[in-house]
Amino acid sequence: MRFSIVRDDAGKRQSEVRRNASFTPLIPPEVNFVPEFRRCVHACERLVLTMDRDYVLGTHEEELARLGLQHRVWRPLILDCWQRAGITVVALERSENFIRAMEQTCRARSLANVKIHQLDLMTDELPKGNYDFSWCRWVMSFVNDRALLIRKLSDVMRAGSVAIFHEYGHYETWHFFPRLVHQERFREHVIATWRESGGEPDGAVALATLLPANGFAIRSARPHLFCVRPKDYMWQWPATFIEIYLPRLIEMGRIDHKFADQVRDDLAKAEKNPNALMITPLVLEIVAEKL
Repeated sequence: MRFSIVRDDAGKRQSEVRRNASFTPLIPPEVNFVPEFRRCVHACERLVLTMDRDYVLGTHEEELARLGLQHRVWRPLILDCWQRAGITVVALERSENFIRAMEQTCRARSLANVKIHQLDLMTDELPKGNYDFSWCRWVMSFVNDRALLIRKLSDVMRAGSVAIFHEYGHYETWHFFPRLVHQERFREHVIATWRESGGEPDGAVALATLLPANGFAIRSARPHLFCVRPKDYMWQWPATFIEIYLPRLIEMGRIDHKFADQVRDDLAKAEKNPNALMITPLVLEIVAEKL
C-alpha cells in the first residue's frame, strides 16, 4: 500500500525529506536519471504517511520482499501516471516493520535528511498543510473507514491539488486459463479475510461517490488489466502473493496444509505451461482535482 502527500514547503507522513543542496531522492537508482524528477525533488519537500499497525497481509520479511517485487512490477505504470498528472516524485508508506527496513536503506545511502513518522490513517490526524498531491495505492482496500480517509485527505489538500489513486476495482477478475479451481477458491478466501479485517477488496468503487462529496472532481479514470504468461514479469506479482499469503491463511485457520499444497501444485503446473494465461486483478487509476 502507498499513501503520500507532497507540497511546496513541508513534508508528510512516514518520511519527511528536507530540501537542501545535497538532497538525495528516496527512489531506486534506476529512476534517478529522469530530469523531471530531479527538478521536482529540488522544488518540494515530501512526507510519506504510514500506518502503525500490522496489516492483514502481514509485515514479515517475506511480505517485505513481495512488496519490493510488486513495486518494481508496477513502477513503470505508476511513473507514467505521475508524468501525465505532472508529478514525478516517488513517496513510500510503510508499516512498523517496513519502517525499520526504510531506516536501514536510509543509513545505507547516507540519507541524513529523512525523518520517519508513525501514523495510523484511521486514528491519527494527517499533518496539516496545503499539499500539492497525494497518492494512494491499495490503501482503500485495507482501511476500515474509506469515507474518513477521503475526508482527512480533503482537509489537508489545497485547491488545485491532485489526488491519485491506484485501487482494486474488481478483484474477482483474477483468473487463470486453463482454470485453476483451487486458485479461485484461494481468491475468495483472500476477499473474505480482507473484508473481515474491515477492508474492501474493490476499494476503488467508493471513490466515485466519496471524491465529489469531499470537494474533488474526477479528471481521469482508466482501468489496468493485464493478460500475462508465465514468462512475463507481471506474472510474478500475483503468483508471489499466492505463496506469501497461503501461510497467512493457514495461521488464520481458514485453510489447511492440504489445500495450500493443492494451490501450489496448480500454480506450478500453470507456470510450466507456456500457453497458460493469467488475467490480473482489475486496478482502477483515478486522478482527481481538489476544487
